[in-house]
Amino acid sequence: MATVGRDRREPFGTAILVARAGYLGLLVLLGLGLAMAPAKAQDTNGMVVYQSDFGLKDGAVSAMKGVALGVDPGLRLEDLTHEIPAFNIWEGAYRLNTTVTYWPAGTVFVSVVDPGVGTDRKSVVLKTQSGHYIVTPDNGTLTLVAETLGVAGLREIDEETNRLPGSEKSFTFHGRDVYSFTAARLASGQITFEEVGPELERGVVAIAYQSPAVEGDLVAGTIPILDVQFGNVWTNIDRATFEKLGATLGESLMVKIYNNGNLIFSQAIPYVTTFGDVPEGDPLIYFNSVDKLSFALNFDNFAATHKVSSGPAWRVEVGQ
Repeated sequence: MATVGRDRREPFGTAILVARAGYLGLLVLLGLGLAMAPAKAQDTNGMVVYQSDFGLKDGAVSAMKGVALGVDPGLRLEDLTHEIPAFNIWEGAYRLNTTVTYWPAGTVFVSVVDPGVGTDRKSVVLKTQSGHYIVTPDNGTLTLVAETLGVAGLREIDEETNRLPGSEKSFTFHGRDVYSFTAARLASGQITFEEVGPELERGVVAIAYQSPAVEGDLVAGTIPILDVQFGNVWTNIDRATFEKLGATLGESLMVKIYNNGNLIFSQAIPYVTTFGDVPEGDPLIYFNSVDKLSFALNFDNFAATHKVSSGPAWRVEVGQ
């Protein structure tokens, strides 16, 4: 009986071994096939960061993120800001420029400040020389980041292939239908940068503004942004440019602020390190958290008091 039982088990055991060998062989063949199959080159990292002037009062931002997760539920979606003032392309450009470099190379940004939505302005993806991607209307939003990080490539989005299916008759929400969809496909590796669309040989559309510069015995710049919570006025004058004046801490410098060529403010202000270096209510010149020359009133609002705003139409001059 023991012999019969052994004979009955041996063929069964052999069959299992054969089956297992065949299964392992199939896995090996599949692995070889996958290894030999051409793979898309991917230098994105699965992260998409959103900026817009939409605010959060309705579902617009949520809709953009929903589209992205519909493309790939594994994407990581983050926000830069959705509080850009309505239609303020310049501020969108500034916020991008001061944020992009803090994210890892391969991150894809979606920036939608698009008062010309549905018109002939181009929808593009910029690849910076730092390896970041920005999906946006080419309406001036890329002005500063292209200067700071350099342009490795610029492609127009081919909406025949890179558009949310079923949205072809929608003309006023490209943030959802074109930009978020394209960004998600790019971030997840479903398309390469080259598959975004045709290359644009020209540079990005740029907004003219006053770059930081030494002009005789003064330095000049613009006011790219306000520190809106406290009313401090931030210029684009960097430390290296400012130091060419030879000014020393504690020295009072003449500050002039113009809007569209009209003088708005003119006063001598002390150059100090921080707010508490002057009495409450007094003005000061200091370097802000991004190392740019700035003006403030200690415990007060400089911008509101002197009716100063921001944007490329504003010019600042500082001299001894």
